[in-house]
Amino acid sequence: MNDNAIFGRRSEYPKMNKLDHSFYQNTDVVAVARQLLGKYLVTEFDGLYCSGLITEVEAYRAPDDKACHAYNNRRTKRTEIMFWPGGVAYVYLCYGIHHLFNVVTGDAEMAHAVLIRAVQAEEGLETMERRRGMSARKPQLSSGPGVMSKAMGITTDWTGQSLVEDGSPIWIEDRGYELREQNIGESTRIGVDYAEECALWPWRFFLKDTKWVSRFKPPKLSQNSP
Repeated sequence: MNDNAIFGRRSEYPKMNKLDHSFYQNTDVVAVARQLLGKYLVTEFDGLYCSGLITEVEAYRAPDDKACHAYNNRRTKRTEIMFWPGGVAYVYLCYGIHHLFNVVTGDAEMAHAVLIRAVQAEEGLETMERRRGMSARKPQLSSGPGVMSKAMGITTDWTGQSLVEDGSPIWIEDRGYELREQNIGESTRIGVDYAEECALWPWRFFLKDTKWVSRFKPPKLSQNSP
C-alpha cells in the first residue's frame, strides 16, 4: 500500500484529470480494459471521499462473448444499460449479495463493458475500513469485485450513473501512473466456466507488481465444451 495514503480527505488531484467520453467510447473493449489499469476509481457518497488504484479488470463484449450478460444482444431490464453509450456504470447483483461495478464502453447498442475487479486502496481508508470491517492494510479490503464495490460504497442503486458528468459521485481519473507493458499480466476470466470456448479468452488483465488482485483459478470446462 502507498505509504502516503490519505485517511479521509479529498485528493490533491483536480477533477480535470477525470476520464471523458472519448476514453469510454473506444469500440475496442479489450484495449479499454488494459488502459483502465493504473487509473484511479473515485467515489464521493454523502461527503465520504475514497479512491483506489485500479489493479485488475476483465473485458466483456456483446454479441459474441458467451460470458457477457448481453451475449447474442440479449436485452433485459438489467442489461439495457449495457446498450447505452460508453461512460456509464453498470452495477449488478451477483448471488444476491455482491454488487459488481462495470464500466460501459463503446458506442450505443454495442453492449461492451469492463468489470473492475480490484483496486489498491489509496484515500478515504477509514471509510473503507468501516464499510468492510477490516484493516485497510489488508489487500482483501478491495481485492475482488464484490468487496471492491463494498469498500468504495458502490451498489446497484448507482447502475446507469454517468461517470463523466459534473457532480457524478463516481468517476475515474488519470493521475499519470506509469504503466509499462511488461507489468501487465493477463489470464482467462474468473468464474465464467459456463461460457464454453469463451471461458478461455485471456481477457483478465492485472498489475503484476501488487498483492491487490483476486485469487486466480483456471477455468474448468465441461466435457461438452468445444
